[in-house]
Amino acid sequence: MKIKIAVMAVAMLCFLVACETGKSSSKSKKYQEVTLADVKEEANKQGPPPPTKTTEYTAPVIVTDRGSAVVEPAKDELEAKKMQEPNGFNTEDYDNIVENKFLAATQNPLSTFSIDVDEAAYSNIRRYLENGSIPPAGAVRIEEMINYFDYNYTKPVNGDPFTVNTEISDCPWSPQHKLVHIGLQGKEIPLDNLPASNMVFLVDVSGSMDEPNKLPLVQASMKMLVDQLREKDKVAIVVYAGNAGLVLPSTSGANKIKIKEAIDNLEAGGSTAGGEGIKLAYKIAGENFLKNGNNRIILATDGDFNVGVSSDDDLVRMIEKERKSGVFLSVLGYGMGNYKDNKMQQLADKGNGNHSYIDNINEAKKVLVSEFGSTLFTIAKDVKIQIEFNPSKVQAYRLVGYENRMLAAEDFNDDAKDAGELGSGHTVTALYEIIPVGVKDDFSKSVDPLKYQSNDKKIVSNTDEIMTIKLRYKKPDEDVSQLIAHAVMDNHTELVRTSDNFRFSAAVAEFGLLLRSSEYKQQATYNQVIGLAKGAKGNDNNGYRAEFISLVQSATLLAKN
Repeated sequence: MKIKIAVMAVAMLCFLVACETGKSSSKSKKYQEVTLADVKEEANKQGPPPPTKTTEYTAPVIVTDRGSAVVEPAKDELEAKKMQEPNGFNTEDYDNIVENKFLAATQNPLSTFSIDVDEAAYSNIRRYLENGSIPPAGAVRIEEMINYFDYNYTKPVNGDPFTVNTEISDCPWSPQHKLVHIGLQGKEIPLDNLPASNMVFLVDVSGSMDEPNKLPLVQASMKMLVDQLREKDKVAIVVYAGNAGLVLPSTSGANKIKIKEAIDNLEAGGSTAGGEGIKLAYKIAGENFLKNGNNRIILATDGDFNVGVSSDDDLVRMIEKERKSGVFLSVLGYGMGNYKDNKMQQLADKGNGNHSYIDNINEAKKVLVSEFGSTLFTIAKDVKIQIEFNPSKVQAYRLVGYENRMLAAEDFNDDAKDAGELGSGHTVTALYEIIPVGVKDDFSKSVDPLKYQSNDKKIVSNTDEIMTIKLRYKKPDEDVSQLIAHAVMDNHTELVRTSDNFRFSAAVAEFGLLLRSSEYKQQATYNQVIGLAKGAKGNDNNGYRAEFISLVQSATLLAKN
């Protein structure tokens, strides 16, 4: 009996399950027939959905004694929130560098370029190596690596803005060639004698800056700079995210507590309307312009502009227009993962300023404290160099680095052509690798004979000069350039007897060739770089040269792997 009851119970249960399945199937078919229009209609009847429990993006609000400055979020809140979330991808941008090639002195006797006092490439390379990787070739700008270091050049006298120093010896990575070292030493103005400053801190507070090595490092950097300000200096603070806002009106450097409080209150969030921020910063700088003073915007950003005026061409055009006002633009780069090196290079170049990469607080101290005068006070602008090589001495030559600073020969005399700026006490170094006459030339290329003019280029010089260096520069507040000419005699010094300046700069250049895996590295080796650098450390008070040697040792191990 019990067995019969159990069988009946199982049968009843199966019947009920089958019925329920049929109903579900019917419901599924019904749901499949509902259209998108039906869903929208039903949603309209029910009204808006209840708010979610997720934390929403809020714009940073800075309260000052003149009210509140609000940096609005992007119109699309979802997009703004996405911008704050790391995606794990590396979107750093670097321009491709096409290395300078060897040129025959008979066909191309003139080499013309703009000076470059930027140092960003070296500290960025350091960041890569300390994180255990070789930097991309586009990040290795050899001239910036060389110019990261100070050199012991002769100081200017008699009111000259700078001196020209030269030295010639064997090229370490190609001993059959020569290396010509050219060094400029800018006049150093004592801090107390520097002109009054009208500065605008332009700070990126977008979501992409919400990382420990970005906005917090910016704030620490800016406060170090504030400590250098004098009573006659003044600073305003402009911030930008979805749009731009004035956080602190122009304030005397004597009121350091107020300036630092405004800096401490900055928060990150939102998209990046960098173009709007730059516009507002120029406006504020113009309203507080100091005649015969140092008028400068200091932009702190990772360069990831994505709202409003954001394309490279639009930004460059805007800055080229604004720089005519006499306001200079310096750029401090921060962060990793989405660092836009190429964009910041262009902004600083076109804004008559310099570009530094701040990878740690020690670099901030170097740029904004130790090199305060050279970073922020210009003694000569639009500085151009033109070399004329003597073809009786020089068969071919190659400028090491400065690829993005090359100029046409006719640009040298064109005062409308923009070039680099030299700061108080700054040194600028350039190296030429030369193939002497009589040495086999495996690098320069020949061209077919000309049809409509003479191919005979008679060498009329019988002098011992190997080259003539010409420089043009303008005073910061003038628009007409002045000319300096400097003849260089073919005086050869053995490599071991050259100055620390020569050997250390050569070591840095050789390291750059190796990092780039340059087609011109020839016999370069990491061990030779270390040997040269160790023998040329000189008076390394800040330890920068010792750090360089350590980086080369790290790169040696990474290259083996």
